[in-house]
Amino acid sequence: QLQFVESGGGWVQPGGSLRLSCAASNFTLANYVIGWFRQAPGKEREGVSTISSIDGTTYYADSVKGRFTISRDNAKNTVYLQMNSLKPGDTAVYYCAADAHYFGLSDEYDYWGQGTQVTVSS
Repeated sequence: QLQFVESGGGWVQPGGSLRLSCAASNFTLANYVIGWFRQAPGKEREGVSTISSIDGTTYYADSVKGRFTISRDNAKNTVYLQMNSLKPGDTAVYYCAADAHYFGLSDEYDYWGQGTQVTVSS
């Protein structure tokens, strides 16, 4: 079972920034497609962003395009999600997920973290 942990969540005012981290403990994260997802109370989980294992290609949901940036640091075995210009609608539990093959924003990933809460409010 792949093990990884999300961190970096918290409370921030609208317009603020947070950087989420997804750190792997027992596998090489660079060998997997990594996706970030979020789930707000009463809503379905939605894909936010993903990064390819092959060439670092990235993809974003329209709702976060231009505000969020996904990146890898293979030396630290970590994937980041930099979130800028945060809005109250970004409030959710954020999860990272890993898959050996699937690249996209559907929840078809095989491995999931426990999530980190992001709250955007004034």
